[in-house]
Amino acid sequence: MKTVNIGIVGLGRLGRRHALNLLASVPGAVLVAAASPVAEERQWGSENLPGAVIYASLGELLKHDGLDAVWLVTPTSLHVEQIEESLLAGKHVFCEKPLSLTLAECDRVLALAEQRPDQMVMIGFTRRFDAAYMALKQRIDAGELGKVYRVHFESHDPIDPHGFFVKFAPTSGGLFLDCGIHDVDLARWLANGARAVRVSASGSNLQYPGLAECSDIDTGVGTIEFDNGLIATLFISRTSHRGYEATLWASGTEGGALAGKGIAAPAITVEQGNRVSQQGLPDFFARFSDAFLIEAKAFVDAIRQGASSPLTLADAREATRIAIALREAYEGHRVIELG
Repeated sequence: MKTVNIGIVGLGRLGRRHALNLLASVPGAVLVAAASPVAEERQWGSENLPGAVIYASLGELLKHDGLDAVWLVTPTSLHVEQIEESLLAGKHVFCEKPLSLTLAECDRVLALAEQRPDQMVMIGFTRRFDAAYMALKQRIDAGELGKVYRVHFESHDPIDPHGFFVKFAPTSGGLFLDCGIHDVDLARWLANGARAVRVSASGSNLQYPGLAECSDIDTGVGTIEFDNGLIATLFISRTSHRGYEATLWASGTEGGALAGKGIAAPAITVEQGNRVSQQGLPDFFARFSDAFLIEAKAFVDAIRQGASSPLTLADAREATRIAIALREAYEGHRVIELG
């Protein structure tokens, strides 16, 4: 089983985390190259990624001798174009979620990937690789909760005094497609093949009024109904005062289970002055740091073993379809029937 030579594109906040993981913590992976059009990011790469050749563009990186796979941590608006360019260059591709902002572009990628069955494309739905969520799914699949009729997701992003969300909003696709798509994918994963048939959504925009310029919101609530009777509810917020938190509650005829609650950094509860307190998590990477590693290992192992992608492009397309419908349900103040 050979090692996999990987080039990463995008060295921003999340790209740097991925790069450091690939550099030192993923067996079988060798980070041989990195690229960014941003000079400051290239400088960071030169100082922190020993052995990796630094390029200014994906096109230059794709010419790197011996490159096996491309790891894309770039703006969503570039995903489809960069996946296609990488596939046409003969590379395997890992790309951060979502696959695209439109279904038409998703279909373009699926069509090209079908023509290249020896190359793998995996979209980064990291939460499927979280230990707590995997353990909960195992209980569901084993029948320990009976027939599961409801799953409830909560994703709380801390308040950002720098307004990153507002700056990012024009190209993010909105709260449901950017943040909520993780929980949409998890709902499908837990539904075990059931099809989403109906969605509704509501939201508000009080913490970041500037989001209104691109019809985005800072707090959203969504409901997804599946054809097997399962109902998934989502609460997504960019206004948390408790730090970052992501949880999943499953309710069934024989019991319930809650995953992800009460994780603190550091994991200590302080009792003082008649008060009990914990320090909340600073961001999503603190919550899912292990999941990012497990996800990367799954991608690399699949390439080394000649296996199929742990997450299919069809999964990514369907999550996009549902997330877009949630956004449209909010914007149109209506329930949307999914064909």
